Amino acid sequence: MFKLLDGKNLSEKILKRIEKKIRKKLTLGVVLAGDNVVSEIFISQKRIACEKAGINFKLFKFPIEIKSQILKKEIEKIVEKPNVSGIIIQLPLPEKFIPEDFLNLIPEEKDVDVLSEASLGKFYQGVSPILPPTVSGILQLLKSYRINLKGKNVVIVGAGRLVGLPLAIQFLREKATTSIVNRFTKDTASFTKKADVLICGVGKPNLIKGDMVKKGAVVIDAGSSLWQGKLVGDVEFSSVSKKAGYITPVPGGVGPMTVACLLENLVKLKQKEKF
Repeated sequence: MFKLLDGKNLSEKILKRIEKKIRKKLTLGVVLAGDNVVSEIFISQKRIACEKAGINFKLFKFPIEIKSQILKKEIEKIVEKPNVSGIIIQLPLPEKFIPEDFLNLIPEEKDVDVLSEASLGKFYQGVSPILPPTVSGILQLLKSYRINLKGKNVVIVGAGRLVGLPLAIQFLREKATTSIVNRFTKDTASFTKKADVLICGVGKPNLIKGDMVKKGAVVIDAGSSLWQGKLVGDVEFSSVSKKAGYITPVPGGVGPMTVACLLENLVKLKQKEKF
């Protein structure tokens, strides 16, 4: 029988802890370009989390038709606002934009998502004061269930900038044997079946099925997409839960933990707080 890794419950505890630690009013600024249904859902989750943690929330929304140079100037204006404590650019951006052109406009002291080249560079070197929110969220979730990564065989499906790459770096630091598979990998199942800890962050519904999972494995679903009008992950829960020892739900697993750790980063950067 599997155990559910309840990210929603743990995230609520983190938000309460944040609320107690805040010494001055903080504001999270979110930049959204275009209309993306999944992005709107995530932004709503951030707004609600901010309310619970006692943090102001400000959405800066721009039409999909906006020109690159104009959007850059608008982001630069937002960066200069002293009352905006931390800034995130909601991804994905419209396809016409190069994400790095905009992410690199966020200074390190306001980069709560750890996505600019400067912030990522410090993270990769191991000198960043904060971790990428998804990395921090997954680590805290595993720790809360006393799941030790040392010596474990970890397989990450997807090599994206938000999940796969930073997780691989951090899990190596946690002394796990870590592999990444991507769309070019031949016979993905041959990797996933050997994983003590399996993490998927691709954004493809039902990508991971029960016959691809080792019995008793820890399965972390960090993917998200709309399927039949609902927000779903990458893992086919009905079949995988019959094999897994631990599994995260979607929604209610990695998502709320990522949001809570994003706000935790905001407080750490602005108040030099330790959690």
